[in-house]
Amino acid sequence: MHPLPTPVLGEVTAITITTPDPEKSLAFYQQLGFAEVMRMDFPFPWIQVSDGALLMMLRKDPSPYIALTYYVSDIGKVVRFVEEAGIVFAQKPGPGDMIQKYLIETPDKGFISIVQIFGGYQQPAGPTMLQMPPQDYGNPEKYVNKTCGMFGEFAQPVQNLDLSIAFWEKLGFKTLSKMNHGYPWAILSDGLAVVGLHQTNRFSKPTITYFAADMQSKIQALAQKGLIDLKGASPANLTIPTPEQQAINLFGMGMG
Repeated sequence: MHPLPTPVLGEVTAITITTPDPEKSLAFYQQLGFAEVMRMDFPFPWIQVSDGALLMMLRKDPSPYIALTYYVSDIGKVVRFVEEAGIVFAQKPGPGDMIQKYLIETPDKGFISIVQIFGGYQQPAGPTMLQMPPQDYGNPEKYVNKTCGMFGEFAQPVQNLDLSIAFWEKLGFKTLSKMNHGYPWAILSDGLAVVGLHQTNRFSKPTITYFAADMQSKIQALAQKGLIDLKGASPANLTIPTPEQQAINLFGMGMG
């Protein structure tokens, strides 16, 4: 297993996804092995869901949006760290905002948000693929999410891999692997989040990626539920659309 850095952007990380219909989105993710964690209507309606390893925030908003989000108690300390790293925030909270939120835009038009919290948020205890012993990758019984498999990465399409790596490393991420199989790509982590940087035009927006040794049978099970359409698709290597105009990769081991 890789030695992981100590996170500096926050204590809890999630993927934030906007949705025009939180209940519809909740039902979709429940079929993918997620469960509701908590919900509130302040400062807007939102529902937290988790599969035991990955946390997602479903925020009511009609405009499609996806971001890597950090929740932090001492937001001033994180803001100073980011600014001292030479990164300019794309958005800062206004003087009357009750929720302190800062937004970072990556060189590849992705988003990282930093939000102040006052308690109640928890990082899922289950391991992601990065935190699992490699010998367990081939054992579906070890997967936290029995429906989709192991959360592998929040995949980001990038224009220039080296420039993007340098940006993420300024935010406390460490490059764990760098490859050139098919195209240049790398896996990075800050000890909480896992991002994949892919210098390719095979996809155009950040995508949640799961891996499983038995992905073919998992995909078939989802198709039997009517959740996905297998026409013309690889039986063990599939990208499925979500109700919020986002996407999830379901990849068999060695095929992603």
